[in-house]
Amino acid sequence: MAEPLDRYDAELTTPDTVILELVAQDKIDAAAQLAERLHAAGRISNLQGFLEQVHSREHQLATGLPGGIGLPHARSEFVDRISIAVGVTKFGHALDFGATDGPATLVLLIATPASSFSDHLEVLATLARSLSKESFRESLRRAHDPEVISELINSSLVFFDH
Repeated sequence: MAEPLDRYDAELTTPDTVILELVAQDKIDAAAQLAERLHAAGRISNLQGFLEQVHSREHQLATGLPGGIGLPHARSEFVDRISIAVGVTKFGHALDFGATDGPATLVLLIATPASSFSDHLEVLATLARSLSKESFRESLRRAHDPEVISELINSSLVFFDH
């Protein structure tokens, strides 16, 4: 059974699930590197199974957002609590996630329990709202500390709009 989302203690991202200066061949490689961090942190039970679900979702619809954001995500039976891994690409590197305005330099992989449909949508919507603000995106890109990045992500998700 999925753990209910506690809006007042959103530890969805931790410093060990942040990759600074991410270098990846493509969006599939980026998702794999981020998923490996979630797996190592005990947040994904079956790495390969989860990645297949992420790739399947990616084939349905591009997950690039305006402003240089890649937002791959999947609901999965291999996830028991909502988790987010963050990659900030190395300067000069960017990844095509299908956004109309160009490639991504920030990649956020969202892993949600299969049974958490409403929480999954809520996290996606809340993150998309935060990421639509240039100041928030720039804060993430300029933070050269995984602790700061995880705190920025977690604080943006503490209070959901209901």
